[in-house]
Amino acid sequence: MYGVEEEDPYCLHNVNELEKYVNEVGFLPLFRNDIPGFSVEERTVPTYWWSGDIDKDPWEWRAVIARKGKIAYGKFFNGKAGFISKKWLPYFANFRRDGYDFDALWDDEKASIRMKKIMDCFGEKEEYYSFELKEKAGFTKGGEKNFEGTMSELQMKTYLAVKDFRQKKNKKGESYGWAIAIYSTMEELFGKDVISKAYNETPQRSYERIISHMEDIYPVATEKSLRKVIGKI
Repeated sequence: MYGVEEEDPYCLHNVNELEKYVNEVGFLPLFRNDIPGFSVEERTVPTYWWSGDIDKDPWEWRAVIARKGKIAYGKFFNGKAGFISKKWLPYFANFRRDGYDFDALWDDEKASIRMKKIMDCFGEKEEYYSFELKEKAGFTKGGEKNFEGTMSELQMKTYLAVKDFRQKKNKKGESYGWAIAIYSTMEELFGKDVISKAYNETPQRSYERIISHMEDIYPVATEKSLRKVIGKI
């Protein structure tokens, strides 16, 4: 793990500081990537990761932030996890979706049947544990393949995001095991008005906004690294 000392002025010490920072910069990957300094990892103390201490562990913070529903969390950066603020989410949605809601994407034959089977599940229920969604959408033995890859693609296109992390429950209603990701649609999490807010401008314009903002806050980023982490149009 890369990171900083606790006394470093760039160090994020708790989940409130992380939330504030994400809202300031607009969006932030969880782990180190091709853009120096552009991650939670590089602004936190390495030894606190996976410690289970909710006050200090950035791995725990991601669950707290997802649960609050004020910042989007999911695989938004080159298929890797990270955060997008509510302010910048409309621009990512417009750029990544190329102006398409999912139904329109399917109608224009731009979505795979695997994506369709997953998204159709949310017409019946607002949220799913990842293992529930996998079974419901038919990604079981003898069925569809590449569930994780398809889920990553749907998150990259901003159709889905992580709503929470929860443990399974047994028949007595008792929680057990590791906390598992709960998924929901972006529209369910943030509202259709928020997600479609930038639909009045071209996807190209939204992309240019994001890249221009990145060039301002991370001038060390190269065009190649921006295209890899943010994407291209």
